Amino acid sequence: MRKVREEMFPQQNKNGHLYWGNCDTVALAQKYGTPLYVYDENLILKECQALKDDFLDKYPNTRVAYASKAFNTIAMLQLIKDAGLSLDVVSGGELYTAIAADFPAARIEFNGNNKSVAELEMAIDYGVGRIIVDSLQEVALIQQICQQLGKKAHIMFRITPEVDVKTHAFISTGQKDSKFGIPLEPAVLYPQIEKVFQAENLEFYGFHFHVGSQLSDNAAHLAATQVALNLMLEVKKRYNYQVKELNFGGGFGVCYTKEDIRQPYRYFLDPMMELTAAFCLENDLVRPEIVIEPGRSIVAEAGITLHTIGAIKELPGLRKYVSIDGGMTDNIRPGLYHAQYTGVVANKVDEKPTQKVTISGKACESTDLLIKDLPVPDVCAGDIFATFTTGAYGYSMASNYNKLPIPAVIFTKDGQAEVVVKRQTYAQMIQNEVKR
Repeated sequence: MRKVREEMFPQQNKNGHLYWGNCDTVALAQKYGTPLYVYDENLILKECQALKDDFLDKYPNTRVAYASKAFNTIAMLQLIKDAGLSLDVVSGGELYTAIAADFPAARIEFNGNNKSVAELEMAIDYGVGRIIVDSLQEVALIQQICQQLGKKAHIMFRITPEVDVKTHAFISTGQKDSKFGIPLEPAVLYPQIEKVFQAENLEFYGFHFHVGSQLSDNAAHLAATQVALNLMLEVKKRYNYQVKELNFGGGFGVCYTKEDIRQPYRYFLDPMMELTAAFCLENDLVRPEIVIEPGRSIVAEAGITLHTIGAIKELPGLRKYVSIDGGMTDNIRPGLYHAQYTGVVANKVDEKPTQKVTISGKACESTDLLIKDLPVPDVCAGDIFATFTTGAYGYSMASNYNKLPIPAVIFTKDGQAEVVVKRQTYAQMIQNEVKR
């Protein structure tokens, strides 16, 4: 087990201010405004190195594809490209961003449970390395587009492994009753595989699964791995075909609060690789290329969000609400599935807590509560509040609810700050609206 990094909650501070990437967060808030997403680039690179140490350099014929839905911007994808990782996208917009970042097509895999014709055309025309089939209608559609464009596609099937997952129901994807993946019933799965074998412009590569997110137990991954291995053996028996690739997904959990325990990558990957190697040896199979798709674990802990405290409302004997100038519009996760966070008053990190408060957002929803009963020092309007571990699914799920602009994104590294996403203006927010 890997315990919570002690420097996270809080970490570097100087003169009573929180620092991130060796930059003063209070100065960042003053210069760039709030709400503000701030990433420590070195922490992202540290996760990439951990994946190399625990997986890529340890096991030959492996690949890491960053699940970009966690945080997809041109600057982030350039960082992933330079780190030598591959990329997982799930929409035309994510693919468009990858193309804008000059991400190599061969290192892109296109996922998603309802890919449109236009999205598939874009992916096939760009020449993405893998298309991961998630529905029964997809094979024929891909084949038709390949014929029209004179292209060839490498196909994998996302299966529903039917495993129990210890996580929130809203981020569980491996159970039988799931909108994701193709069912394991032979009468459903194998005819689809045969269609790929019969198509001249399609090539079957193997199987993909994803069991869920924010996991700290490897049981579901191991159970799903066994399912995928059994399918690989059955394909060999039925068609005398050696599966070229297995994709074991991601879902590795991170630390959102002090109570969370984050497992190292090897906790998940070593048993999965050992199981795979033993199974292939026992059944006289060539071990295929193994791919994983971490997203949250690469970026979540590298990011924080800065807000300015505004209205403070005390209900004697009940609760004290401390309102910030953002909330569910820049972090929907607490309202969506009761995600837990922690944070600090960035300009008072050296001061001892004197009270417990509830950090509330400014959206017109009662569910817009970021953190309940958080110990903080005396606070007042104008203080800067920093929420930890918002690097994943903060910016990517941000909305314009209540007509609030999307915040800017800053990368920090070794004391230098760089804007990688400009703050959305009011004019940009309504630029596609038409007067009647």
